[in-house]
Amino acid sequence: MLTCEICGEEILLEEDMKSHLLLSHLEKDMDCPLCSLSGVSYDELCFHISSAHPEKQPREQGPAQISSKSSYAAETNTVTTEREESQTSQSCSAIYSCDTIGEKTSTSASDITTDPVRPKPIHTHEKERSSTVRPFDEDSDGIESKHNKVKQKRLSSPRKEKLYPCPMCALVCSSCFVLQEHVELHLQEQHSAEGPSSTCDKTFECPVCSVICSDSFTLQEHVELHLDYKAASPDSDLKLARQLQQEEEQRKRQEEAHQEREGFKKLQRQFGLDGRGGYCRQMERTMERAVARGLMAPADFHCKRAELMESLASGVDDGRTRTQGVTRALYEYYQAECRDCVHVWLSADTDHYCSSPGDKGWGCGYRNFQMLLSSLQRIDMYSSFLQEKSVPSIPQVQRMIEGAWKEGLDPQGASHFNQRLQGTRAWIGATEIYVLLTTLGIRAHIIDFHQPTGPGDTHPQLFERVKQYFCQSSRSGKLPPRVLQTSLPPLYLQHQGHSRSIVGLEQKKNGRLCLLVLDPGSSVSDTRKLLSKDISTAIRNVRKFHYNLKHKQYQVVAVQGVLSAEDKEISILNSKKLCAERIP
Repeated sequence: MLTCEICGEEILLEEDMKSHLLLSHLEKDMDCPLCSLSGVSYDELCFHISSAHPEKQPREQGPAQISSKSSYAAETNTVTTEREESQTSQSCSAIYSCDTIGEKTSTSASDITTDPVRPKPIHTHEKERSSTVRPFDEDSDGIESKHNKVKQKRLSSPRKEKLYPCPMCALVCSSCFVLQEHVELHLQEQHSAEGPSSTCDKTFECPVCSVICSDSFTLQEHVELHLDYKAASPDSDLKLARQLQQEEEQRKRQEEAHQEREGFKKLQRQFGLDGRGGYCRQMERTMERAVARGLMAPADFHCKRAELMESLASGVDDGRTRTQGVTRALYEYYQAECRDCVHVWLSADTDHYCSSPGDKGWGCGYRNFQMLLSSLQRIDMYSSFLQEKSVPSIPQVQRMIEGAWKEGLDPQGASHFNQRLQGTRAWIGATEIYVLLTTLGIRAHIIDFHQPTGPGDTHPQLFERVKQYFCQSSRSGKLPPRVLQTSLPPLYLQHQGHSRSIVGLEQKKNGRLCLLVLDPGSSVSDTRKLLSKDISTAIRNVRKFHYNLKHKQYQVVAVQGVLSAEDKEISILNSKKLCAERIP
């Protein structure tokens, strides 16, 4: 009597046993003994075990099993064909390899026994009716009991209609969970095969102290140490906030100091105190550029440079920028033309001085002083008092201002210029003109129109004050003529960034007032047009109406006579806190 070791059924003949194994077991679906895979053929199960569970090795077996297997192989060789032998060997290798893994596989631990018994049956479908028949000896001890244990532990799973193919091999799984476990096995094997040398080179930087960590887990532990330290000290947040606030305040102070330094440097460049040289150096650079561009021959350069040095040594202006007879030409024009004016007042004869290449951009104050001085030298009241009968050059004017500071005039202004003007391109204004006139013994008065007094940011009171200045020469009861040339010097007019000289005033029939202004910014050629027949066109640049003077603040310096020695000392003492008449 033969007993089927898979299901325990007893069969009389060997041929019937072969048919039983073929029909009852080999043609049915197989189940994996190591995981929950089911519903696959014999060949698919063998491929699954070899690919998904290759690392499982068969456990050591007892002598009874070895003898049983050897007898099984011997009998199989006598009853099967060569093809059946190959199938039997594959089946046996799969069975015995599956029999040894129960302790190491977590997914199907309930299906595997720890005793050395035979595993679950492996089913397969064969197109050809061939089977592997294993005869059993009736004399085998305890074989029937082992068959009963296997039969009790054998589980059957229904077929799953939906299949899940493995993306890394040809295996098809019946469940997504089985596929997940199967793929995880692939990944574990791949990771163990790659070893530590294939780890990612990516680094992680600590956001607190900038320490570089090799992986995210080390970074997490490192950051937790920071957090634990902060949690241990309750005042750490307050200290950190104060530290951040101090750093922010320090940064703001540094930015403000940097902006202040840049603004101061900008002002120094604007007012000529950046150490780039003065009148002489600027004139030389201008001539050097002309030589480089081919506009001046080298021989001419050396000749003009020698003349410049001679003029600077003498302290007298070379007269290259002077235009004489301007006020006389204006007087003749108003006598013949401009019948719409009721009255025209003109200052004493005044020469026009324009800017030269040596003082372009910063010498307007010096040039206006030269215009004023040229007029004072023609007025009897002042000409007899002035020792020098020539007009000084710009470097000489700078030396005169420094000499006045040494006498004690305007100490605040001297401090502003660091007691030095020579060799610089420093701008001068109304206060420096006052200092120059005082040191020459001439009484001067500063009038400050510090804000607009008319609509549209105009200064009508400035025009009225200029009219009062020129009308002081015709206070007799007689009616003044339509055009009057007075013996008064021109007025010095200062505003932000520029200065000019007022040499006359028009009064229209409708009562409107118009200033007659000489600008140092006008070139020699433009100014000389006033001396030609084209004066009607050139005079447009001289007239200034209310809407032409719209700066926020204006200052006017007016000459009011000569100073005695005592008056000069008083003026020097009063200049320690220099004050101006404010209008309004």
